[in-house]
Amino acid sequence: MQELSKAQRGRIAIRMFQTIADAAAIRGFYRPSGKTGQMLAHSLKMLSPEIYGSMNDARIIELRGLEYVLDRLPKGIEECTRIILTAQEELENTLFERIEPPKRRRTSYQVSDKDLTFVITNGVSEIYDIVTHLTFLNIEAEKIRRQIHTEGGRETREWKKLEETVLSRQEPSGKELDQALWNLSIILGRTYLEVRQTYQYLEKQRQQNDSNHGLFRIIYGLGKRVEAEEASKDDVLVVYFTPSLTDMLGQQRYGRQWANNIKSRLCELELEKRPVHIISANLHSVVNVLYGYALLESDSTQDIYDFFLMLRDQTQEIKKYAKDHGYSELPDLSDSHIDSQIIDTAAIESLAFHPQLRINAEKIRQEKPVILVMDYAFGAQAFEVMDELLNPLQMGDKSVHFDIRSISVMGKAGILPGRKGDIMLATAHVFEGTPHNYIVDNDLKSEDFDGSVAVYEGPIVTVLGTSLQNRDVLKRFQTTSWKAIGLEMEGGHYQRAISAAIIRGHICDVKVRYAYYASDNPLLSGQTLASGSMGKEGVRPTYMITKVILEKILNG
Repeated sequence: MQELSKAQRGRIAIRMFQTIADAAAIRGFYRPSGKTGQMLAHSLKMLSPEIYGSMNDARIIELRGLEYVLDRLPKGIEECTRIILTAQEELENTLFERIEPPKRRRTSYQVSDKDLTFVITNGVSEIYDIVTHLTFLNIEAEKIRRQIHTEGGRETREWKKLEETVLSRQEPSGKELDQALWNLSIILGRTYLEVRQTYQYLEKQRQQNDSNHGLFRIIYGLGKRVEAEEASKDDVLVVYFTPSLTDMLGQQRYGRQWANNIKSRLCELELEKRPVHIISANLHSVVNVLYGYALLESDSTQDIYDFFLMLRDQTQEIKKYAKDHGYSELPDLSDSHIDSQIIDTAAIESLAFHPQLRINAEKIRQEKPVILVMDYAFGAQAFEVMDELLNPLQMGDKSVHFDIRSISVMGKAGILPGRKGDIMLATAHVFEGTPHNYIVDNDLKSEDFDGSVAVYEGPIVTVLGTSLQNRDVLKRFQTTSWKAIGLEMEGGHYQRAISAAIIRGHICDVKVRYAYYASDNPLLSGQTLASGSMGKEGVRPTYMITKVILEKILNG
């Protein structure tokens, strides 16, 4: 029998994880310590995602992966023994505490000290994301549990010291903090410096966002929870999937409400007969590019990207100015977690633009295009929202068709041949683990950019989740005839919705543009998503893509 390659093993692991997670959702529950949970842990270890670093090393706790996960799960997750994934149940009308993690747009409620519920509004990708993070946490919790007792069954000295630190309810400082971190480093199998860095990172997040309980309590909570499972069946962690959730999946309920709110607003503003250009992007760069220069009356000789860097902290002032010149905000009311913006360019034709921004005022006067900016979708949610957005609006017996001229997707993606900050242009979207592939007639080309940032053109892989990435699978996509240049989660889903809308006659002659800036390189140590955000180095590629897209719309 021929031995499987590492890439083949990685692909099998991804399919295993997805299949087991789907089966658990259909069944209605699973126990991370039970057979299903062990199978999920096995497939995740077999996959060995780059973002989870040293997860497979039983001697040490993976700290960067822990930081990444805690930023995307609600505060107190380490102490919960019952986690419920459900559809919208109007929990906003209860006294349960609503919690949103700092780096993932999702809603959860703290029902009790041990009960937490996630309201799933972003579709199946959100389920995979949560289950992946919970599986990682349980793997690390099992490692921590093994540090509680000596071989003779007594509690270790280090664990007793950690318990004293946590139960004192007073955050250590000075020499006491150094001693507590040193003690914790022995439990975690990491150096003092590594533990201190993670402690400081979580403390900063706790002070800014109140998003976690701090490193000492988190480690203690994970270890004690697993220990309690062994002592009593009542304390076993169980993850539930409610019937309302499984019934809702695939129904596009949230996407439909979200899209109808936008289309109704376009009608209220009497813009339904204007040409519409859709941009999926962040909610600061488009408004800053179009309105920032007119508000600040900056030096016209200043480099455009230095100017954009200067605008980073002035977005709110710019938005206030923009509201008097055709700009409208559409906060999400559907729980899709996708806010939007409408820009009536008829109100900006007389504004001053940066000299390095090529805008054709005559084109604006003649066509008066409308720009709809929508915040990033999450994974498979991209299909639902775009599919609904491209449908005509039904108003009683009347059907309102919108003149969609272009759809531009500016996203963050992992790059394979380059480095963080580079730009990728998709020539195709390849769904990982499926036969679904979409050729893209991308209206963006390398020559549209000024050469100050490296630009790659080629196929991009649409993956199941940011945490389900395997080095060998990715290298196969890069080095074989696929010649993939990057990976992301939404592009293939957007293209699937666009293709469906063309087939159904909802849109025609639409320009499609896909450009991504590299937020990470999962093949390079220190450049994975767990290594942190890009900061200032992300300004140039983000605004360069925004600039080119707007020039295509308003000058092309």
